[in-house]
Amino acid sequence: MNTPAAPYVPPGEPVEPGPERTLPDGSTPMTSTSRTRRRTLLAAGTLAAAAALLAGCGGGGGYSAGRTGNPGPSQGTLTTAHDPVLGTLVTDGQGHTLYRFDRDGDSPSATHCTDACATRWPPELANGSGGADLKGIDAKLVSTVTRPDGSRQLTLSGWPLYRYAPDTKPGETKGQGVDGTWFASTPDGGRAMPVPTNGGTPSTPGTPGMMPTGGY
Repeated sequence: MNTPAAPYVPPGEPVEPGPERTLPDGSTPMTSTSRTRRRTLLAAGTLAAAAALLAGCGGGGGYSAGRTGNPGPSQGTLTTAHDPVLGTLVTDGQGHTLYRFDRDGDSPSATHCTDACATRWPPELANGSGGADLKGIDAKLVSTVTRPDGSRQLTLSGWPLYRYAPDTKPGETKGQGVDGTWFASTPDGGRAMPVPTNGGTPSTPGTPGMMPTGGY
């Protein structure tokens, strides 16, 4: 049986809705409208998932990977510097503060900051020989962990080390306390805390003024 041809409709004329077509199995074919709606819903879901991932890694504060000053991955030098508030910290070869992430693992070492998170928190990678140049750091505490992309990230006492992209100048510590999970690293791999003054005790996570959210 020949299917009758659709009537000609001049350009710009409204199209009268016709009877709904069905396929041989009884289902209704997907229209261009339903396909567009489905693509829109899928795109919205993908964006929501990416936003959740970034927020979980301290992604607030409006920092963009394209902003001038994004340092990208650093490589292969661990040294120390003194901060007047936090005491002795671990830095890279350019003097930028290195951080540890409480959602990572230290035994065994594991990194859970990838993709958008790793753009904001670039990993400190091993040097060309797969190790690190050390100054003031105990070599027995330094190792590496393999990231999902195959690169080797330096660890200190098991904790993977990261830069914080908004720290554009040596010695900055804007990443300290972000989301209550990111802390500058001490030379033994611990969390840096404010140095006690006037005989007091070191501040702990949650102290007002030391826990920025977004950090930028």
